[in-house]
Amino acid sequence: MPLSIWAQSGEEYKMEMGGALGGSFYMGDANYSTPFKDMGVAGGFIARFLLNQRMAIKTNLIAGRIAGDTRDFNNKYPDMQDASFKRAIFDLGAQFEYNFLPYGTGKGFNGGKRFTPYILGGMGFTYAPPPANSVFTVNFPIGIGVKYKLKERLNIGCEFTMRFSMSDKLDVTNKNGLQLSDPYQIKGKGLKNKDSYSFTVLYLTYDLFPRCKECNY
Repeated sequence: MPLSIWAQSGEEYKMEMGGALGGSFYMGDANYSTPFKDMGVAGGFIARFLLNQRMAIKTNLIAGRIAGDTRDFNNKYPDMQDASFKRAIFDLGAQFEYNFLPYGTGKGFNGGKRFTPYILGGMGFTYAPPPANSVFTVNFPIGIGVKYKLKERLNIGCEFTMRFSMSDKLDVTNKNGLQLSDPYQIKGKGLKNKDSYSFTVLYLTYDLFPRCKECNY
């Protein structure tokens, strides 16, 4: 005889949606190697499409502020020039996530862990409005994170990503003076001499759309 099993405890869902808030910083010609320098505020929205307990596709729309200043550099640019900038950036992208542990409530037939670290990588688009010229470019994010299931449908997490852009003009906000897009007049190819930025955010998401309200065997 068929057996009907209700999976209300430990239910699986198709996606998560929620918000993220944290900080952003930039690395480029005005900050070569110091993470978390000149931090700005970042925040936005995220959505995850849950493939299984270990894999997901995440999309994001995040806005942040980046800044840089060359006045505290030990080495100087030609003619002892300095430059500083501040600007907003908008990031729209998608990443593949892999959980190191099967993620879930720990209830139901498929088990799962309420806590897991994860890694991610993907592709996105960056838009930086004026001052100076606006910038629209592709970026390639990689990152790490941790997530914890507070309740059956409520998730909290923390994530750090570096986003490597294909532009060297994110730090150009003034048409006059030292141009950080090419301070030494040396052209680079590929990702060489390009600008990157980072988001470090806390997020809260809610599970939506049960995958299987009633399972029949």
